[in-house]
Amino acid sequence: MKSNYEKDGVMYAIISYLMWGLTPIYWKLVQHVSSGEVLAQRVFWSFIFMLILLFVTKKWHTYITFVKEIMKKPALFWSLFIASVLISSNWGIFMWAVMKGKILEASLGQYINPLTSVLLGVIVLKEKLNRTQILAFIIAGIGVLILTLHYGVFPWISVSLALTFGLYGLAKKKIKAESTIGLTLETMVISPIALVYILYFIFQSHSQFFDSFSNSLLLMGSGMVTALPLLLFTKSAKKVSLSMLGILQYISPTLSLIVGVGLYHESLTRAHFIAFIFIWLALAIYTISSITKRGKENNKQIKNKSKIEA
Repeated sequence: MKSNYEKDGVMYAIISYLMWGLTPIYWKLVQHVSSGEVLAQRVFWSFIFMLILLFVTKKWHTYITFVKEIMKKPALFWSLFIASVLISSNWGIFMWAVMKGKILEASLGQYINPLTSVLLGVIVLKEKLNRTQILAFIIAGIGVLILTLHYGVFPWISVSLALTFGLYGLAKKKIKAESTIGLTLETMVISPIALVYILYFIFQSHSQFFDSFSNSLLLMGSGMVTALPLLLFTKSAKKVSLSMLGILQYISPTLSLIVGVGLYHESLTRAHFIAFIFIWLALAIYTISSITKRGKENNKQIKNKSKIEA
C-alpha cells in the first residue's frame, strides 16, 4: 500500500517537472507578443484559473478566511505582496529569456536554484553547512565564473532567476497556507497591477490579445500552464521523500536544456559545457551530502525512539 502511495507521488512529481521543462515551447508560441503583456496576462489568468479551482475543490471558504486574516495583519499582507512580486519577476525573467533565445541561461538558473535557496538560508536564517556542502558551493561558483569570464558579462539571467525564486521561498515562510490557497492569494495581490497593464495596452491599441483566436487562447491558457504543474508538484510533495524530490527536480532544467539546444538550436559553447559540468558536479555533491545527512538524522531518531520505548 505504501509502495503504491510513493509510486503515485513519484509519478505526479515527474509529470510536474516534465511540464515545467517543456514550458519554453509554450512561451515560444507567444514570442511575437510583448513579454510585458504575456506576463500580465499570465498573472491575471492564473488568478482566474485558481478561483475556478477553489470553487471546484470546495476551498472557497478557506480562501475567504485567509483574505480576512490578511486584511487584519499588515505584516502578513506585505509578506504576501513581496512573495507575489518575486514570483512574478521570476516568471517574467524566464519568459523573456525564452523569447530572446536564451533558454540555456534560464536552464542554468534553474540548476542553481536549490543551491541559491540554501545559501540564502545560511545568510538570512543562519543555517549551517558541512564541509562537503561548502565544497559544492565553491564548485558551482567556479561554473558561474567560467561563463562570466567567457562572455565578459555577469550571467544575470541565471542568477536573477535563482535569486528571485530563492527569496520567494523565504517570503513564503511567513505565509502558512496550503499551496492552492497560497497561489491564489499571490496572484490575487498582483492581479490588479496586471489588469491595469492589460487595460493600458488595450486602450493604447498595443494589445495583441484580440489579434487572433489562437493568441487569445494561448494567453488565457497561460494561467493553466502556470498553475497545473505546481498543483501536481504539491500532490507529489505529500507522498515522496524530500531526497527523492531533490533528485527528480533536475528533470526540469535538463529538459529545458535539451529543448533549447535540440529544438531551437541554441549554441552550446565549450564554455557552457564546462560551466554546466561544474554545476552538475556541485549538485551531485550537494544532493548526496543532503541524503546522507538526512539518513543519519533519521537513524538517530529511530535509535532515540527505541531507547525511549525500551
